[in-house]
Amino acid sequence: MAFGGLDKKPNGAPMADINMTPLIDVMLVLLVIFIITAPLFTHAIRLDLPKVASQPARETPQTVTLSIDDAGKLFWNDTPVSFEQMRARFADAGKTAQKPELHLRASSATRYEVIAQVMGAAQQAGLERIGFVTQPARPQAQAPAR
Repeated sequence: MAFGGLDKKPNGAPMADINMTPLIDVMLVLLVIFIITAPLFTHAIRLDLPKVASQPARETPQTVTLSIDDAGKLFWNDTPVSFEQMRARFADAGKTAQKPELHLRASSATRYEVIAQVMGAAQQAGLERIGFVTQPARPQAQAPAR
């Protein structure tokens, strides 16, 4: 819409410029709303994952078991190793023609950071088959039938 200006000129032409102020106001209001609501979408959800009864994984000759305890100590086939020794063993295992399968056993209280570092080191060495070893679910007592 074109409105006349406030100047009282005898040959005043209608104003042909778009008034941007309302558009900027609406944009700023939307920006503030998105800034306030964005943190609400990033909350974490606590999940209790189910325990599943499954067959134990079959052991193949090319299997390496790496265990991590609560304190983050590493055990290569039940032998304690440091992080640097583990990296060297991953590099040696990655150079073989038939790469071994890595079974990762971590305590439930192990920090995720340690597990992520181990997985990253295994991938860098070329070990692509990584499996997580879990405890099988205990069978629950059957209720008597009525």
